Amino acid sequence: MTLQARGLFNMQFKVSKIKDIDWSRYVVYIAFVVVFLFLSIWLSNRGFLTIGNILNIARQTTMITIMAVAMTFVIGAAQIDLSIGSVVALSSLVTALTLRSTNSIILALAASVSVGIAVGAINGLLITKLGIPAFLATLGMMGIVKGLSMWITNMAAIVIMNERFNFIFGIGNIGGKFPVLIIWTILFVAFGVVLLNKTPFGKKVLATGGNETAARFTGINTAQIKLKAFIMTGSFAAFAGILYAGRMQAGRFTFGEGDEMSTIAAVILGGTSMAGGSGFVIGTLIGSLLMGMINNGLILGGLNVSQQTIVRGVIIILAVALSNVTRKK
Repeated sequence: MTLQARGLFNMQFKVSKIKDIDWSRYVVYIAFVVVFLFLSIWLSNRGFLTIGNILNIARQTTMITIMAVAMTFVIGAAQIDLSIGSVVALSSLVTALTLRSTNSIILALAASVSVGIAVGAINGLLITKLGIPAFLATLGMMGIVKGLSMWITNMAAIVIMNERFNFIFGIGNIGGKFPVLIIWTILFVAFGVVLLNKTPFGKKVLATGGNETAARFTGINTAQIKLKAFIMTGSFAAFAGILYAGRMQAGRFTFGEGDEMSTIAAVILGGTSMAGGSGFVIGTLIGSLLMGMINNGLILGGLNVSQQTIVRGVIIILAVALSNVTRKK
Protein backbone atom coordinates (compact mmCIF):
# COMPACT_ATOMS: atom_id res chain seq x y z
CA MET A 1 0.00 0.00 0.00
CA THR A 2 1.41 3.37 -1.03
CA LEU A 3 1.85 6.20 1.45
CA GLN A 4 -0.99 8.14 -0.22
CA ALA A 5 -3.34 5.15 -0.12
CA ARG A 6 -2.48 4.47 3.52
CA GLY A 7 -3.23 8.09 4.38
CA LEU A 8 -6.58 7.92 2.58
CA PHE A 9 -7.44 4.68 4.39
CA ASN A 10 -6.58 6.18 7.79
CA MET A 11 -8.70 9.25 7.04
CA GLN A 12 -11.69 7.09 6.03
CA PHE A 13 -11.23 4.99 9.17
CA LYS A 14 -11.25 8.09 11.38
CA VAL A 15 -14.35 9.45 9.63
CA SER A 16 -16.06 6.10 10.14
CA LYS A 17 -15.20 6.13 13.85
CA ILE A 18 -16.57 9.66 14.21
CA LYS A 19 -19.83 8.60 12.55
CA ASP A 20 -20.12 5.65 14.95
CA ILE A 21 -20.02 7.94 18.00
CA ASP A 22 -23.35 8.26 19.82
CA TRP A 23 -23.50 12.05 19.62
CA SER A 24 -26.77 12.13 21.58
CA ARG A 25 -24.70 11.52 24.71
CA TYR A 26 -22.68 14.68 24.13
CA VAL A 27 -25.35 17.15 22.99
CA VAL A 28 -25.94 18.34 26.55
CA TYR A 29 -22.24 19.09 27.09
CA ILE A 30 -22.03 21.06 23.84
CA ALA A 31 -25.24 22.92 24.68
CA PHE A 32 -23.95 23.65 28.20
CA VAL A 33 -20.75 25.23 26.86
CA VAL A 34 -22.57 27.23 24.17
CA VAL A 35 -25.20 28.56 26.60
CA PHE A 36 -22.56 29.33 29.23
CA LEU A 37 -20.47 31.33 26.75
CA PHE A 38 -23.53 33.17 25.45
CA LEU A 39 -24.76 34.12 28.93
CA SER A 40 -21.23 35.07 30.02
CA ILE A 41 -21.00 37.57 27.17
CA TRP A 42 -24.59 38.84 27.40
CA LEU A 43 -24.57 39.20 31.19
CA SER A 44 -20.93 40.09 31.71
CA ASN A 45 -21.85 43.27 33.59
CA ARG A 46 -24.67 41.74 35.64
CA GLY A 47 -22.76 39.36 37.87
CA PHE A 48 -23.38 36.10 35.97
CA LEU A 49 -19.75 34.95 36.25
CA THR A 50 -19.31 35.73 39.93
CA ILE A 51 -18.53 32.81 42.25
CA GLY A 52 -21.59 33.63 44.30
CA ASN A 53 -23.88 33.36 41.27
CA ILE A 54 -22.30 30.11 40.05
CA LEU A 55 -22.77 28.56 43.50
CA ASN A 56 -26.32 29.90 43.55
CA ILE A 57 -27.10 28.08 40.29
CA ALA A 58 -25.74 24.83 41.70
CA ARG A 59 -27.67 25.30 44.94
CA GLN A 60 -30.95 26.07 43.17
CA THR A 61 -30.72 22.95 41.00
CA THR A 62 -30.05 20.54 43.88
CA MET A 63 -33.61 19.27 44.28
CA ILE A 64 -34.15 18.80 40.54
CA THR A 65 -30.79 17.03 40.22
CA ILE A 66 -31.54 14.60 43.05
CA MET A 67 -34.92 13.69 41.56
CA ALA A 68 -33.40 13.48 38.08
CA VAL A 69 -30.81 10.95 39.27
CA ALA A 70 -33.62 8.59 40.27
CA MET A 71 -35.66 9.45 37.17
CA THR A 72 -32.70 8.31 35.06
CA PHE A 73 -33.33 4.78 36.36
CA VAL A 74 -37.10 4.96 35.75
CA ILE A 75 -36.76 6.31 32.21
CA GLY A 76 -33.85 3.93 31.60
CA ALA A 77 -36.31 1.14 32.38
CA ALA A 78 -38.71 2.62 29.76
CA GLN A 79 -41.10 4.00 32.42
CA ILE A 80 -42.03 7.48 33.66
CA ASP A 81 -43.03 8.99 37.00
CA LEU A 82 -45.22 12.10 37.06
CA SER A 83 -45.94 11.94 40.80
CA ILE A 84 -42.59 13.18 42.09
CA GLY A 85 -43.61 16.85 42.34
CA SER A 86 -46.56 16.01 44.57
CA VAL A 87 -44.35 13.73 46.68
CA VAL A 88 -42.04 16.71 47.23
CA ALA A 89 -44.94 18.74 48.63
CA LEU A 90 -46.25 15.97 50.90
CA SER A 91 -42.76 15.15 52.13
CA SER A 92 -42.04 18.76 53.06
CA LEU A 93 -45.28 18.93 55.04
CA VAL A 94 -44.65 15.62 56.82
CA THR A 95 -41.16 16.87 57.69
CA ALA A 96 -42.51 20.14 59.09
CA LEU A 97 -45.33 18.48 61.03
CA THR A 98 -43.01 15.85 62.53
CA LEU A 99 -40.49 18.48 63.59
CA ARG A 100 -43.22 20.61 65.12
CA SER A 101 -44.59 17.72 67.19
CA THR A 102 -41.33 15.90 68.12
CA ASN A 103 -38.46 18.26 67.20
CA SER A 104 -36.58 15.08 66.18
CA ILE A 105 -34.65 15.33 62.92
CA ILE A 106 -34.28 11.54 62.72
CA LEU A 107 -38.02 10.97 63.04
CA ALA A 108 -38.74 13.70 60.51
CA LEU A 109 -36.37 12.12 57.98
CA ALA A 110 -37.77 8.64 58.58
CA ALA A 111 -41.38 9.78 58.26
CA SER A 112 -40.77 11.77 55.09
CA VAL A 113 -38.72 9.13 53.29
CA SER A 114 -41.29 6.50 54.28
CA VAL A 115 -43.95 8.56 52.52
CA GLY A 116 -41.86 8.59 49.36
CA ILE A 117 -41.18 4.86 49.55
CA ALA A 118 -44.89 4.16 50.03
CA VAL A 119 -45.92 6.28 47.03
CA GLY A 120 -43.19 4.75 44.89
CA ALA A 121 -44.22 1.23 45.91
CA ILE A 122 -47.87 1.91 45.10
CA ASN A 123 -46.87 3.29 41.70
CA GLY A 124 -44.74 0.25 41.01
CA LEU A 125 -47.45 -2.20 42.06
CA LEU A 126 -50.11 -0.45 39.97
CA ILE A 127 -47.84 -0.77 36.95
CA THR A 128 -46.41 -4.26 37.48
CA LYS A 129 -49.37 -6.03 39.08
CA LEU A 130 -52.39 -4.31 37.54
CA GLY A 131 -50.77 -3.50 34.22
CA ILE A 132 -51.69 0.19 34.31
CA PRO A 133 -49.42 2.27 32.02
CA ALA A 134 -46.87 4.25 34.01
CA PHE A 135 -48.06 7.57 32.61
CA LEU A 136 -51.63 7.02 33.78
CA ALA A 137 -50.75 5.38 37.11
CA THR A 138 -48.37 8.13 38.18
CA LEU A 139 -50.63 10.88 36.81
CA GLY A 140 -53.45 9.59 39.02
CA MET A 141 -51.11 9.26 41.98
CA MET A 142 -49.94 12.83 41.41
CA GLY A 143 -53.49 14.06 41.92
CA ILE A 144 -54.07 11.88 44.98
CA VAL A 145 -50.88 12.94 46.73
CA LYS A 146 -51.36 16.59 45.80
CA GLY A 147 -54.87 16.55 47.23
CA LEU A 148 -53.60 14.86 50.38
CA SER A 149 -50.98 17.59 50.79
CA MET A 150 -53.65 20.26 50.57
CA TRP A 151 -56.03 18.43 52.88
CA ILE A 152 -53.79 17.57 55.84
CA THR A 153 -52.84 21.20 56.49
CA ASN A 154 -55.86 22.94 54.95
CA MET A 155 -53.40 24.49 52.44
CA ALA A 156 -51.50 26.29 55.22
CA ALA A 157 -47.71 26.51 55.39
CA ILE A 158 -46.00 24.84 58.37
CA VAL A 159 -43.02 26.82 59.65
CA ILE A 160 -39.89 24.92 60.73
CA MET A 161 -38.15 26.42 63.75
CA ASN A 162 -35.40 23.78 64.13
CA GLU A 163 -32.26 25.72 63.21
CA ARG A 164 -30.04 22.62 63.03
CA PHE A 165 -32.37 20.99 60.52
CA ASN A 166 -32.55 24.15 58.43
CA PHE A 167 -28.75 24.41 58.40
CA ILE A 168 -28.07 20.77 57.46
CA PHE A 169 -30.79 20.42 54.87
CA GLY A 170 -31.22 23.90 53.49
CA ILE A 171 -29.63 27.21 54.28
CA GLY A 172 -26.29 26.06 55.71
CA ASN A 173 -22.93 27.08 54.27
CA ILE A 174 -19.68 25.25 54.97
CA GLY A 175 -16.99 27.75 55.88
CA GLY A 176 -19.58 30.45 55.50
CA LYS A 177 -19.49 30.26 51.69
CA PHE A 178 -20.00 26.74 50.30
CA PRO A 179 -23.70 25.73 50.31
CA VAL A 180 -24.59 22.49 52.08
CA LEU A 181 -27.10 21.74 49.32
CA ILE A 182 -24.25 21.26 46.83
CA ILE A 183 -22.79 18.58 49.12
CA TRP A 184 -26.11 16.72 48.91
CA THR A 185 -25.99 17.02 45.11
CA ILE A 186 -22.50 15.49 45.00
CA LEU A 187 -23.50 12.61 47.29
CA PHE A 188 -26.63 11.67 45.33
CA VAL A 189 -24.94 11.97 41.95
CA ALA A 190 -22.00 9.83 43.09
CA PHE A 191 -24.43 7.23 44.43
CA GLY A 192 -26.36 7.24 41.15
CA VAL A 193 -23.23 6.84 39.03
CA VAL A 194 -22.02 3.86 41.05
CA LEU A 195 -25.47 2.24 41.19
CA LEU A 196 -26.10 2.56 37.46
CA ASN A 197 -22.64 1.71 36.15
CA LYS A 198 -21.12 -0.60 38.73
CA THR A 199 -23.93 -2.78 40.10
CA PRO A 200 -26.11 -5.58 38.69
CA PHE A 201 -29.20 -3.50 39.47
CA GLY A 202 -28.11 -0.75 37.10
CA LYS A 203 -27.41 -3.23 34.31
CA LYS A 204 -30.78 -4.91 34.86
CA VAL A 205 -32.57 -1.55 34.72
CA LEU A 206 -31.09 -0.78 31.29
CA ALA A 207 -31.69 -4.34 30.08
CA THR A 208 -35.34 -4.05 31.13
CA GLY A 209 -35.73 -0.78 29.27
CA GLY A 210 -33.83 -1.97 26.22
CA ASN A 211 -35.84 -5.15 25.62
CA GLU A 212 -38.07 -6.34 28.44
CA THR A 213 -38.92 -9.66 26.77
CA ALA A 214 -35.27 -10.51 26.19
CA ALA A 215 -34.44 -9.41 29.74
CA ARG A 216 -37.05 -11.81 31.14
CA PHE A 217 -35.63 -14.66 29.06
CA THR A 218 -32.21 -14.03 30.61
CA GLY A 219 -33.71 -14.48 34.08
CA ILE A 220 -34.24 -10.85 35.07
CA ASN A 221 -37.32 -10.22 37.19
CA THR A 222 -38.34 -7.13 35.24
CA ALA A 223 -41.40 -6.45 37.42
CA GLN A 224 -39.20 -6.32 40.51
CA ILE A 225 -36.69 -4.08 38.76
CA LYS A 226 -39.40 -1.59 37.79
CA LEU A 227 -40.87 -1.68 41.30
CA LYS A 228 -37.47 -0.86 42.79
CA ALA A 229 -36.97 1.97 40.29
CA PHE A 230 -40.26 3.58 41.31
CA ILE A 231 -39.45 3.17 44.99
CA MET A 232 -36.19 4.94 44.21
CA THR A 233 -37.90 7.91 42.57
CA GLY A 234 -40.39 8.13 45.44
CA SER A 235 -37.69 8.14 48.11
CA PHE A 236 -35.45 10.58 46.23
CA ALA A 237 -38.41 12.93 45.66
CA ALA A 238 -39.18 12.71 49.38
CA PHE A 239 -35.61 13.71 50.18
CA ALA A 240 -35.92 16.59 47.73
CA GLY A 241 -38.99 17.65 49.73
CA ILE A 242 -36.88 17.57 52.89
CA LEU A 243 -34.35 19.87 51.22
CA TYR A 244 -37.12 22.20 50.05
CA ALA A 245 -38.38 22.36 53.63
CA GLY A 246 -34.90 23.10 54.96
CA ARG A 247 -34.16 25.75 52.38
CA MET A 248 -37.50 27.51 52.73
CA GLN A 249 -37.71 26.76 56.48
CA ALA A 250 -41.27 25.54 56.04
CA GLY A 251 -43.43 22.88 54.47
CA ARG A 252 -45.88 23.95 51.75
CA PHE A 253 -48.28 22.12 49.45
CA THR A 254 -46.99 24.24 46.52
CA PHE A 255 -43.44 22.85 46.67
CA GLY A 256 -42.52 20.72 43.68
CA GLU A 257 -45.12 22.14 41.30
CA GLY A 258 -43.86 21.58 37.76
CA ASP A 259 -40.70 19.83 38.99
CA GLU A 260 -41.68 16.61 37.23
CA MET A 261 -41.32 18.32 33.84
CA SER A 262 -37.99 19.92 34.74
CA THR A 263 -36.73 16.59 36.06
CA ILE A 264 -37.74 14.64 32.96
CA ALA A 265 -36.25 17.34 30.73
CA ALA A 266 -32.93 17.18 32.61
CA VAL A 267 -32.80 13.40 32.14
CA ILE A 268 -33.59 13.55 28.41
CA LEU A 269 -31.19 16.43 27.84
CA GLY A 270 -28.56 14.31 29.57
CA GLY A 271 -28.75 11.64 26.87
CA THR A 272 -31.16 9.11 28.37
CA SER A 273 -33.61 7.83 25.77
CA MET A 274 -37.35 8.06 26.46
CA ALA A 275 -37.59 4.60 24.86
CA GLY A 276 -35.42 3.16 27.65
CA GLY A 277 -32.29 1.07 27.50
CA SER A 278 -29.84 3.89 28.20
CA GLY A 279 -28.99 6.12 31.13
CA PHE A 280 -26.28 8.64 31.96
CA VAL A 281 -26.26 10.12 35.46
CA ILE A 282 -23.48 12.61 34.75
CA GLY A 283 -25.36 13.75 31.65
CA THR A 284 -28.44 14.16 33.83
CA LEU A 285 -26.45 16.37 36.21
CA ILE A 286 -25.28 18.56 33.34
CA GLY A 287 -28.83 18.71 31.98
CA SER A 288 -30.10 19.91 35.35
CA LEU A 289 -27.33 22.50 35.64
CA LEU A 290 -28.03 23.66 32.08
CA MET A 291 -31.66 24.32 32.91
CA GLY A 292 -30.70 26.06 36.14
CA MET A 293 -28.19 28.21 34.28
CA ILE A 294 -30.82 29.17 31.69
CA ASN A 295 -33.30 30.11 34.43
CA ASN A 296 -30.66 32.17 36.20
CA GLY A 297 -29.60 33.92 33.00
CA LEU A 298 -33.15 34.81 32.05
CA ILE A 299 -33.77 36.33 35.47
CA LEU A 300 -30.55 38.34 35.35
CA GLY A 301 -31.46 39.37 31.81
CA GLY A 302 -34.62 41.02 33.11
CA LEU A 303 -37.14 38.83 31.30
CA ASN A 304 -40.56 38.60 32.92
CA VAL A 305 -42.08 35.30 34.01
CA SER A 306 -44.06 34.72 30.81
CA GLN A 307 -41.02 35.41 28.63
CA GLN A 308 -38.86 33.12 30.76
CA THR A 309 -41.41 30.31 30.37
CA ILE A 310 -41.48 30.71 26.58
CA VAL A 311 -37.70 30.75 26.24
CA ARG A 312 -37.25 27.72 28.52
CA GLY A 313 -39.81 25.78 26.51
CA VAL A 314 -38.15 26.63 23.20
CA ILE A 315 -34.69 25.69 24.49
CA ILE A 316 -35.91 22.36 25.88
CA ILE A 317 -37.66 21.47 22.59
CA LEU A 318 -34.61 22.40 20.52
CA ALA A 319 -32.22 20.49 22.76
CA VAL A 320 -34.35 17.33 22.85
CA ALA A 321 -34.96 17.53 19.09
CA LEU A 322 -31.22 17.83 18.49
CA SER A 323 -30.64 14.90 20.81
CA ASN A 324 -33.15 12.77 18.87
CA VAL A 325 -31.60 13.71 15.52
CA THR A 326 -28.10 12.78 16.65
CA ARG A 327 -29.39 9.53 18.18
CA LYS A 328 -31.00 8.48 14.89
CA LYS A 329 -27.74 9.13 13.05
